[in-house]
Amino acid sequence: MPENASSLRVLPWSARPGARAWRCEPAPSRVRDFHATLPDYAPTPLIELPLLARELGVGRVFVKDESSRLGLPAFKALGASWAVRRILAERAASGEDALPVTLVTATDGNHGRAVARMARLLGQRAHVFVPQGVHPQAVSAIAAERAEVTQVAGPYDQAVRLAAEASAAADSVLVQDTAWPGYERIPGWIVEGYSTLCAEIDEQLTAAGVTSGPGLVAVPVGVGSLAQAVVTHYRSRPSGRGPALLSVEPEAAACVLESLSLGAPVSITTGATTMAGLNCGTPSSIAWPHLRDGLDAAVAITDPDAARAAARLAELGVSSGPCGAAALAGLRAALTGAGADERRTTLGLGPCSVVVLLSTEGTAANPYSDAGPAAAGRPTS
Repeated sequence: MPENASSLRVLPWSARPGARAWRCEPAPSRVRDFHATLPDYAPTPLIELPLLARELGVGRVFVKDESSRLGLPAFKALGASWAVRRILAERAASGEDALPVTLVTATDGNHGRAVARMARLLGQRAHVFVPQGVHPQAVSAIAAERAEVTQVAGPYDQAVRLAAEASAAADSVLVQDTAWPGYERIPGWIVEGYSTLCAEIDEQLTAAGVTSGPGLVAVPVGVGSLAQAVVTHYRSRPSGRGPALLSVEPEAAACVLESLSLGAPVSITTGATTMAGLNCGTPSSIAWPHLRDGLDAAVAITDPDAARAAARLAELGVSSGPCGAAALAGLRAALTGAGADERRTTLGLGPCSVVVLLSTEGTAANPYSDAGPAAAGRPTS
């Protein structure tokens, strides 16, 4: 697209004044203590990038680098490990732990691999449903965890339905990172698991001399579970002005943005995108109230936007796949082009603001990311 045509493009954007005044209950503190007991646990890096701060016209920019989390190339193991721990503890308490259980889930890649890894480490079984559009290398990585893999000739929402049906079998349990009415407890545990990431950011910012917290946090969104954890973390503080929270989605799968625009959760038909882990058509039912009330703004980006952001992060020494780089791409889109001054004011950003970008995956989680901007035009199936 020529630059002049791009400048005339209307940015997919939604904003909610007053989100920073909304409050909710915090995540349980024992989650971080549990993760600290895991053999591979260590806080992931929070990397300051002064060049990005100058490019974006803000004071400081930090990237939370989730390219290696508990031995996997994405943040998802935080939620899967806590949820599986809770599931197995309940089974033991009720006397159901005599035989291995099959952990069933649907995935765009990273969550399924995390569930499969936990199953393998704990002597359980895993059955993972994978929708169309997930790269074969990501599917192979799940199978390498000794999981049974069922590939679905349809989108993510269809894979979720099939996984839910399969989990009705004896000695099976659904470990899904999205919720719907009647299935909300386990997804809630997964969201709790993600709280460790936010607690680490607090400590790391303090160590970097940022004692008042960030001015903005940008988070990639699929069904909204990570965004729910981020909203919970920053909107559960009893006093003080919290940061602006910005969600970022692919234009091909912007179910949260569409829901926010309509004022009610909706399901959409998704298209192909290199941001495979964000290719979701329905917001999680437990995430929706937090996203509706706690997000300051939502933006949708194109595959080329994500590819350019991933390439820029690579130049600065950060390994980030298309989903992880979406945070930078979304903030860059919000702060440039027509209407940028108004959006910057909405987000409360000035020349001294501190920004945190959540880079949720490394390049190893998504093979397309290694190809750079040219990969953005490829189909994902």
